[in-house]
Amino acid sequence: MPIPGEFKADPFTVAEARGAGLTWESLQTRAWRRMSRGQYAWTGLRHDVELILRAVGKRLPERGAFSGRTAAWIHGLDVLPCEPIEVTVPRELAVRSRSGVRLRRASLPDRDVTIHRGFRVTTPLRTACDLGSCADTVEATVALDMALHAGMVDMRALNRHVDSSAGAKGIKRLRRAVSLAEPRSESAMETRLRLELIKAHLPAPEAQIDLHDRTGKFLARADLYYRDVRLVVEFDGQNHKERLVPDLRRQNALVNAGYLVLRFTAGDLRTRGTIALQVRQTRAWLLRKAAQSRLSEHFEAQTPVSRDYPKISRPKPPVSRDYPRGFPVAP
Repeated sequence: MPIPGEFKADPFTVAEARGAGLTWESLQTRAWRRMSRGQYAWTGLRHDVELILRAVGKRLPERGAFSGRTAAWIHGLDVLPCEPIEVTVPRELAVRSRSGVRLRRASLPDRDVTIHRGFRVTTPLRTACDLGSCADTVEATVALDMALHAGMVDMRALNRHVDSSAGAKGIKRLRRAVSLAEPRSESAMETRLRLELIKAHLPAPEAQIDLHDRTGKFLARADLYYRDVRLVVEFDGQNHKERLVPDLRRQNALVNAGYLVLRFTAGDLRTRGTIALQVRQTRAWLLRKAAQSRLSEHFEAQTPVSRDYPKISRPKPPVSRDYPRGFPVAP
């Protein structure tokens, strides 16, 4: 039996299949893939995230929308959208949950919903605020950093939302995450590294700072930077072998220009306190070194060095004229 044209693009229900003349037996052939209970898709369609979300989307209630990490993925963020699929529905709707779908009941006004890439989804601002109000401050800040860096939202919009939502559920958690957010952060692990330092009550480092040598030549962009002590703190991902030589040359150039570089990995982040201790000790050593240098320069400035040394007269030994007989005397 030929494939009905309307089934070559999207998943469909058993009822829709029967309306198109397909029987239950025909749906059990290799031409069709079961997506969920009572829902199928043509096997000619690529079985990917979009197909899975389109299948779930067909069963969304009229006023429901994809939200959370699922919405973030639809808006273009590099997150896992289906672990689980997140959906928000208005509180007053009676909707049954489904396997693999996390159903959230919350206020969902029309202004917080949009259509993007064919999906009914929470707006970028609502999505960012939902993610930023989760109980885990680190992961909430990671999500906000990703949204800010991608241009999905900006700090002004987030601050306006926080200021206008006093007393709302989760607003204290969101306010905390917004206060920690850094739009220049370029990766989730970089954000986690920065927050590890802040949690240890170290000064907040600057993010993504261009570094130059004394002639002004660009050397590198630091993940995190302490300007007061010229300390670079970086996260090392799983670098390929072809990146090893350029990375070593880059680090050598920084060291030769007077910067000190500390590099950490995911393993360091998993060992509680390791990173903060090393950074604290290194900062303390650099601060002591800088203080000693300033003190030395101060004393040198207070003690002028003169090249006109005074002449020192040494007393001459007494000369006796009572020379012994036969002793030669100079004329």
